[in-house]
Amino acid sequence: MLYYLFDYLEQQYNFPGAGVFQYLSFRSAMAIILALIISMIIGRGIIKRLRRLQVGEDIRDLGLEGQLEKKGTPTMGGIIILAAILIPILLVGKLDNVYVLLLIISTVWMGLIGFIDDYIKVFQKNKKGLAGRFKVLGQIGLGLIVGTTLYFNDDVRIRDFNPQSAAVISADTPDEEIIRAVDIKSTKTTIPFVKNNEWDYAKLLWFMGDDAAKWSWLIYIPMVIFIVTAVSNAANLTDGIDGLATGVSAIVGAALLVLAYVSGNAVVADYLNIMFIPDSGEVVVFTAAFVGACIGFLWYNAYPAQVFMGDTGSLALGGVIAALALMIRKELLIPILCGVFLVENLSVVMQVAYFKYTKRKYGVGRRIFKMSPLHHHFQKLNYHESKIVTRFWIVSILLAVVAIITLKLR
Repeated sequence: MLYYLFDYLEQQYNFPGAGVFQYLSFRSAMAIILALIISMIIGRGIIKRLRRLQVGEDIRDLGLEGQLEKKGTPTMGGIIILAAILIPILLVGKLDNVYVLLLIISTVWMGLIGFIDDYIKVFQKNKKGLAGRFKVLGQIGLGLIVGTTLYFNDDVRIRDFNPQSAAVISADTPDEEIIRAVDIKSTKTTIPFVKNNEWDYAKLLWFMGDDAAKWSWLIYIPMVIFIVTAVSNAANLTDGIDGLATGVSAIVGAALLVLAYVSGNAVVADYLNIMFIPDSGEVVVFTAAFVGACIGFLWYNAYPAQVFMGDTGSLALGGVIAALALMIRKELLIPILCGVFLVENLSVVMQVAYFKYTKRKYGVGRRIFKMSPLHHHFQKLNYHESKIVTRFWIVSILLAVVAIITLKLR
């Protein structure tokens, strides 16, 4: 809203300083500052309100030190994160941008699914919450929205420098040609550590010949659904101790902010020889708000937590991270960028699979870890929560740096 107000003042009255809202850097800074302030200002009020409503976490006794002391800590604090993301982007974002609209939908969609899950757990006293199949259906629904929009919307394009598809204009001499890049619809993405790092999902349909590009949605949309579902579930599993999911999400968001900036800036993209995505610069503003909201929530969620985000926050964080990566064509970087989420998820899969296998083979189930997800394993080894969280943050920072240097390391 402020973007359009100051744009109007600039156009109509040449209002001094109004033009600063045209700069992504300024609006991104405003977004992160507003998100931080909103988190800290409304956070205390929301926590008090949750306490009055007795929206407390019902902690199962897993035999972890200090665990039962958290019983009664307010949950559903993800509302703080959602507000701290949405309010700044509504104020300083460009709301007619397809990427921004899709990110707003992703935030609200997954936040609503998480809210329903938390509501059932807290107010209906059902510890299982929303049935797993309905969660997955919700995640699939968002994946369909994101996938179909990115595939079919005409505003979602990449800049192509391929002479076969780009426009050719005459030069000064007959023997020369100048290739002018054009913006095209494509299912191309970025492969890390490869020199010519663009790859098209349509290549998986090579056997269809010239029709491969026309039917590439058969590969692309299911891939988007898988990524959205996997990342949102992984973020949800990581939310187990104070500040862990929030801090890791902030670090992942900061790395995505850098990747979004270079992908949406024609000069930088050309210098780095990476894919340029027109109009994706607005993703930087949203990502700044996302990072600010996560850091602001840490004000209350750091050990000892005054509030838990619940599924309201964790599902939304994972859904937004997945959507961000897909929009800037960096989804194949997710195993590196979201390495902590991936390991947490794999630890659960490995634990369950090995337990079932050994029970079937030996009659008694055995475990790989003392407890899964992985952070609980370290708790069982008597590591303090703060030490576990800090070390996971350090690992996440290292992975974020590796993800960023893939821009040049190929």
